[in-house]
Amino acid sequence: MSATPSLTERQAARVFYTWSAQSSALPLEIVGGQGARFFTADGGAWWDLGSMTWNAGLGHDHPRMKRALGEAAARGLLVTPAAAFPAKARAGELLAEVTPAGLGKTFFCLSGTEANENAVKMARLHTGRQKIVARTRSYHGASLAMLSLSGDPRRLPFEPGLPGVVRMADPYCFRCPFGKEPASCAHECAQDLEAVLEREGPDTVAAVILEGIVGANGVFVPPPGYWKKIRAICDRHGVLLIADEVLSGFGRTGRWFAVDHDGVTPDLLTMAKGLTGGYVPGGAVIVTDRIARHFDDHVLVCGLTSYAHPLVCEAVVATIETMRDERLVERAAALGHHLAGRLKDFARSRPFIGEVRGIGLLWAFELCLPAPGGAPGPGAHPREPMPAAAMAKLAAILRRGRLHLHKRDNLLYLAPPLVIGEADLEIALGELGSALDEAFA
Repeated sequence: MSATPSLTERQAARVFYTWSAQSSALPLEIVGGQGARFFTADGGAWWDLGSMTWNAGLGHDHPRMKRALGEAAARGLLVTPAAAFPAKARAGELLAEVTPAGLGKTFFCLSGTEANENAVKMARLHTGRQKIVARTRSYHGASLAMLSLSGDPRRLPFEPGLPGVVRMADPYCFRCPFGKEPASCAHECAQDLEAVLEREGPDTVAAVILEGIVGANGVFVPPPGYWKKIRAICDRHGVLLIADEVLSGFGRTGRWFAVDHDGVTPDLLTMAKGLTGGYVPGGAVIVTDRIARHFDDHVLVCGLTSYAHPLVCEAVVATIETMRDERLVERAAALGHHLAGRLKDFARSRPFIGEVRGIGLLWAFELCLPAPGGAPGPGAHPREPMPAAAMAKLAAILRRGRLHLHKRDNLLYLAPPLVIGEADLEIALGELGSALDEAFA
């Protein structure tokens, strides 16, 4: 008589795992959590240093989110996309308050992918043009169209994809595409947009879509003034600017949105993940008054069945109010200043860390083979990426130590919930340092 299958066996038989060959998936049976930790069925308590899928900004089991969503579920409200109800209006009002000045009207959806899809559609509808400029390394979503925009190898099995996609350089200072050192940077990566537009013909380009800070492809923090230069180039050529703040928004960088560090207002700004604290699926696009007015008399050919779903709107309201009341954006900024010094010290004694970079509570370690001949000289970096086998060893050590962090190629990301305390962060950093030393020292 066969044994009763486990939960993971039952699930694997009937449900797919994402971004993996199914036979190699390593599921976790998560049963709960509290703050910056989550719990598994085997009794494990994990440090959530990746905010689940970068989205759990408010942490686990937040009482205010539970209360707000419980009350919303109890109302049992079902609506059509055209319905009016209090949480929908309030969510739009609050987003207009926390986003950059000049953005005022919101389109609600269910994910970052959908937010970016609809932003691109709006840009094309508004301008009558088709081409979209995106970065060489970027991620804008998992649909066919957004994978086409993404400068990410996950798009390769589906090419050719969306036509009219044009690439520009990344602000990847550690491996600068223009061979510049930070001290001699003249924003060549931003100026590359000018060259792209001149080559393509700006009257053929609807929009430029850029992540506020490149997230899953490396945490590239652009140099100060980068966004202002991008904004000026777009204005000069009459091209719309879309800021993809799906990962870098909602306090993650120590400001509400990453573009706030440069004081720039994009024409369209997309968001998801932290928008609802991860408690329900939610996404949104907010646009300037100029774009909003265009659709007063032109049909907005965008929509979905669960547009502005009541639970999404309630979650948006509760998330923004909670973040304000608990001053989580300010908290992320303060912890980010603390982390900046700690992580530089953390990396200084570990030659396998080529660079640690980030801002607020969004950081990446670029793991590299040590430089030939020992420690690199001043201004030099070990350039060879850590090989896949060594990264697989690190992944196993992190799992054994119950440390949840995102990993990609030779990159390791640190993005804990905004609610994490400094003492807990120090404990988790100590455990992470031990794991890195075991893997590479």
